[in-house]
Amino acid sequence: MKIIATIEARMTSSRLPGKVLLNAAGKPMLEHLVNRLRAVPSLDKIVLATTINETDDVLEKFAKSKGISCYRGSENDVMTRVIGAAESVDAEVVVEITGDCPIIDPQIVEQTIRIFITNQADYVSNSHIRSYPDGMDTQVFLLETLKRSASITKDALDHEHVTLHIRNHPELFSKINLVAPHEIDWPELGLTLDEPKDYELLKNIIEYFEPINPLFSCLDVVNLLKKRPDWVAINKEVTRKGDT
Repeated sequence: MKIIATIEARMTSSRLPGKVLLNAAGKPMLEHLVNRLRAVPSLDKIVLATTINETDDVLEKFAKSKGISCYRGSENDVMTRVIGAAESVDAEVVVEITGDCPIIDPQIVEQTIRIFITNQADYVSNSHIRSYPDGMDTQVFLLETLKRSASITKDALDHEHVTLHIRNHPELFSKINLVAPHEIDWPELGLTLDEPKDYELLKNIIEYFEPINPLFSCLDVVNLLKKRPDWVAINKEVTRKGDT
């Protein structure tokens, strides 16, 4: 099966505009993410799924400069955008990644893909029930499964959040959720790029590891941050979308 990763990204983030191109260790955050996905053995291709807005022309140029595919679609109907991105490269299996996960662990992505391939579930993820640090989020499903979901629901929220309908309807779609091993079980840790404080922390982490190990793992980060509570405190008060 042809397995592709879609990266959802746009420049008009309400909380941190242009966040995916912010610099760390001489590279945009999005480039760090692309490099990490290139280290995932099972992936055949990477597609940047951005919008048709003029503000995202720069992301299309980025994709071309890095030799990855680019698909442009609706800003709000992200489900349809992901479907279009996957169809544009004849994907069968979709590995959905968001652009705000610049230090995602390639080993975790690979493990999620392998769990999907070796089981009969419609949907496999490590974020539906959170145990991994926020920012390691990986979702894997057949393109046909997402298209079936899209054909059933017309709800705007479902189409904005891509797999929300799949996750909310266990009677229609079977699911497997990966649980983090004890050594990296830290669901409260924010390693996602939402706000300026997140950028400060992620930049610190990337620039610490870049000279010694650019493809540092989630475990590497956890071990580092256990020794640096001052870094953990940087974005501890950031409220995530969906938090209650």
